[in-house]
Amino acid sequence: MRGMVRDLLVKLSNAHGVSGSEDSIAAIVKRELGKCVDEISVDRMGNVIAVRRGGKFRVMLAAHADEIGLMVKSIDEKGFIRFVTLGGWFAPTLYNQRVVLHGSKGRVTGVLGGKPIHKMDEEERKKGVKVEDMFIDVGGCSREEVADLGISVGTPITLDRDVAPLANGRITGKAFNNRIGVAILIRTMQQVTSPHTIYAVFTVQEEVGLKGAKTSAYTINPDCAIATDVTVPGDHPGIDLKDVPVEMGKGPVITIVEASGRGLIASRSMVKWLADAAESSGIPIQFEVGSGGTTDAAAIYLERGGIPSTTLSIASRYIHSPVEVVDVADIENGVRLLVEALRTKPRF
Repeated sequence: MRGMVRDLLVKLSNAHGVSGSEDSIAAIVKRELGKCVDEISVDRMGNVIAVRRGGKFRVMLAAHADEIGLMVKSIDEKGFIRFVTLGGWFAPTLYNQRVVLHGSKGRVTGVLGGKPIHKMDEEERKKGVKVEDMFIDVGGCSREEVADLGISVGTPITLDRDVAPLANGRITGKAFNNRIGVAILIRTMQQVTSPHTIYAVFTVQEEVGLKGAKTSAYTINPDCAIATDVTVPGDHPGIDLKDVPVEMGKGPVITIVEASGRGLIASRSMVKWLADAAESSGIPIQFEVGSGGTTDAAAIYLERGGIPSTTLSIASRYIHSPVEVVDVADIENGVRLLVEALRTKPRF
């Protein structure tokens, strides 16, 4: 199973799909699930909704398909491209990266440039390069040459990075946030046997405001929901386990609170449902009371008068970067946990 999960994640991570341009991920989802669900559709927002029919009790599983990226804002007379960010970027992460521009004539390789460090004064070096001071160089010498490549205002941009193996069953790549969640949902739907009706929703535009989760939860109106995502571990230099008591390789993470309560405050019944399934199956788990970001569950649980929800996360180092790191065993155990839990029902 681990090889299957890893291979699927490689395929998903190496694909490209910034917020609002998730079509390539949707295509993978439809290929993987087309023959093992009762219905698969794409709504007006672009959410892919795969359904396995069962009883009246409806469970929504959500995983956002989008990755953080960039978009062309303007092209100057010398062919240099200015851009805006889509999602949360730390500027030094972007500086001097190679990117892919997804133009009307196909993929175009570019480089994120800025003022060379050799020409920065001491104060500039301390401040670092800001996003607004960066540009993209595709080798064009004029606005017209860049346009001839199929690049225009609004062209989406992603980082040019493929998955690579590390030691001890760990791998590194871009967009593990949240292609890990997408992989978990695909493998769960391929294996699950449940008395319930299950909606696996591959949501859009999470990185820019949890938008697809909000609209799809309203439409589906499930009895409960689980979002699948990644979370930050506290197991490497620069961060401390006393502040983030989650470790990579120690099992999937069940959320109790997100963003110090500004996001999801999980249903205790949902937390117990997953915890009981883990205990009965011998699956290692961790719990999180987080102070950082939010997940799709933060939007889902506020719909329709309230939907009991929680998040099942996988610890991933260096998220929102091109070199995220994950332990494949954690993903495998996340799939096992969902499959086991869905055999039963939460008690509200």
